[in-house]
Amino acid sequence: MQGLIIENISNLYKIKTENKIYEANARGKLKKDEIVPVVGDNVKIEILDEENNKAVIEKILPRTTYIKRPKMSNITQIILVISSKNPKPDLLLLDKQLIFAEYLGITPIIVLNKTDLDKKKDFKEIESVYEKIGYKVIKTVAKEEQGIQELIQALKNNINAFSGNSGVGKSTLINAIFKANVTQEGDISQRNQRGKNTTTSTKLYEIDENTYIADTPGFSTFDISEIEYKNLDRYFKEFNKFIESCEFVGCTHIKEENCGIKQALENGEINKSRYERFCKIYDELKERDKYKY
Repeated sequence: MQGLIIENISNLYKIKTENKIYEANARGKLKKDEIVPVVGDNVKIEILDEENNKAVIEKILPRTTYIKRPKMSNITQIILVISSKNPKPDLLLLDKQLIFAEYLGITPIIVLNKTDLDKKKDFKEIESVYEKIGYKVIKTVAKEEQGIQELIQALKNNINAFSGNSGVGKSTLINAIFKANVTQEGDISQRNQRGKNTTTSTKLYEIDENTYIADTPGFSTFDISEIEYKNLDRYFKEFNKFIESCEFVGCTHIKEENCGIKQALENGEINKSRYERFCKIYDELKERDKYKY
């Protein structure tokens, strides 16, 4: 029988099949082969106890995508949630997440939540920058269910992972989508304006047939170290059409003269803040590369 892993708690897996949900462990041979099942995997299972819904995972079917931290597979869309206020937008993290989505070949959607708290409407600048690059941006007020229907339409026929810092409203958004308290909502700490991470296990929630959303711990510690710093430019979408104008092959777009990216920056075709974050991420990856081996 074939099924989809929808939850993993301490290596006990919940497998959704056509008719029911089974609890299963992984067969010993998988551990021997050092293949660990993860949420999102399509697997073949053997039923051990039909009455008590017990099974064992026999085989993991080929994955289309794989994320190491948190461990997930076959994700087709990442919903990148940032808050307009409380906590303030973390655009460096957002750019790292966009880079990683481009690297993995997963479609990113940006959700700007808590727009009602942003009295100066600074979120409009964020919306403008990323829409100009070509990303879909959805504005929401999760607690008031504003923008939820647009978000639901964007999720359809995908396995969607929700990503973002604690406190940005991921759980509130998921609860608004389901019109039920399916995840525990966390209160923002008034002392430091950072969220308390309330999600403890990776889990897929089914919206409708072929549409799932994941609530996961660990995405706020996004690890992009597997990306080569020399290749970083190819994951900044707006850079692509200007790279061929660089005089030197392997141009870093930082110190060189006659650089297509820097020229586009001067002409206002590339956002200055985005470029500055590119430089910061480039330096970070380059520094980390020194200690790789």
